[in-house]
Amino acid sequence: MSSIRRHKRLLFILLGALVLRLGAAVALQSYLDHRLHRQFLIEGDANGYWELGERMAEGRAYELYEPPRRVLRMPGFPAILAASIKLADLIGLSERRMLVARCVLAIVGTVACGLVYLLGRELFDERVGLLSAAITAVLPVMIGFSVLILSETAFAACLVLSLLMMARLVKARRLERAAKPAIVLAFAVGASVALACYMRPSWLPAAPLFALAYLMSASNKKTALCEATLVMLGLAVTMAPWAIRNHQVTGHWVLTTLWLGPSLYDGLNPDATGDSDLSFFDRDALMAGGMSEHDVNRHYTKLALQYAREHPRRAIELALAKFARFWKPWPNAAQFDHWAARLAVAVFFIPAMLLAAWGWWACRREPWKWLLTAGPVLFFSALHCLFVGSLRYRLPAEYPLAVLTAVGALACCSGPWRQSRTT
Repeated sequence: MSSIRRHKRLLFILLGALVLRLGAAVALQSYLDHRLHRQFLIEGDANGYWELGERMAEGRAYELYEPPRRVLRMPGFPAILAASIKLADLIGLSERRMLVARCVLAIVGTVACGLVYLLGRELFDERVGLLSAAITAVLPVMIGFSVLILSETAFAACLVLSLLMMARLVKARRLERAAKPAIVLAFAVGASVALACYMRPSWLPAAPLFALAYLMSASNKKTALCEATLVMLGLAVTMAPWAIRNHQVTGHWVLTTLWLGPSLYDGLNPDATGDSDLSFFDRDALMAGGMSEHDVNRHYTKLALQYAREHPRRAIELALAKFARFWKPWPNAAQFDHWAARLAVAVFFIPAMLLAAWGWWACRREPWKWLLTAGPVLFFSALHCLFVGSLRYRLPAEYPLAVLTAVGALACCSGPWRQSRTT
């Protein structure tokens, strides 16, 4: 495939992705304004993100509620919202801040599609890259979530970027390139994982897990140990500003947030069902009673672990319920409890998963290829057996998984998959 033809195809895919997402942004905003008469389709998290974005844009303290919770959310996604709010004010659309934000998020979603292309091309070839980008461009759930005031799509873009850096580091070492590029890539892996953590903290274990796998798979352990150390250094340096800020406002070193404990208790408590129900937090009102945000986090972590120890059978039942919710082919949320919404998601998700399984079989003897594509969804699936399960937590990992779906589709159409030469 010539370079000009390849670029035209990619441009067509990305323009299509952008048009679909901008259309979804306008349609959703019109629906909310004229039919539902509210700001957000999925309220709760969206309200908090938007308020934090406004506070950042206006230079106010980064906190929510009263008593103030200062380490509730990572600042990455609110920073994107803050930038969109400032943009709306700059171009004279202050009254349409929400629509401008949705359009900015549509661009972020399009960037995510482009990063999937790069990941597919890096791990496999040009055909896989283009097809995987096309898949993410047209999947209804990815289009829809791109324009919600939620962190899923921004997190997905950063997650795929971190996987791309991992793929390039593995390739550089396999091809025995000069040490300097490998050193830079190793640091970039850690920094890109940290960037994803600024969107959502659940990707934090990816850096040490990758560093360990990279070290174990290397033939030159001494060099690999140096590069694995640089991965962790890149993570630490990039996360340091947030950790320092958290120490200043709480007096404790907090690398991510102080919402881990309540989130864990949300999934492991006497009333847990596998779905999220945070009513206990307001009911207990521990901070109103004088407990600090840090102590509240520790309190709920202790209660969740205690419940799991004292009720192991129920903990297993809950884990299975969360696993089922995570992999459910259609949305769990009440907002999408309609046959058309369920069908629109399931009719794409089920074939995509089947093709991804076929793609895994085609490259099963090349572990880095399927670890960097299927690994995230398997990791989040296990993680959310502890917390709560939902399509929302699966969605970011579906972006890199689309690469395996593309491999499976090509294998299905042309027999045993063969990697073509990229030109």
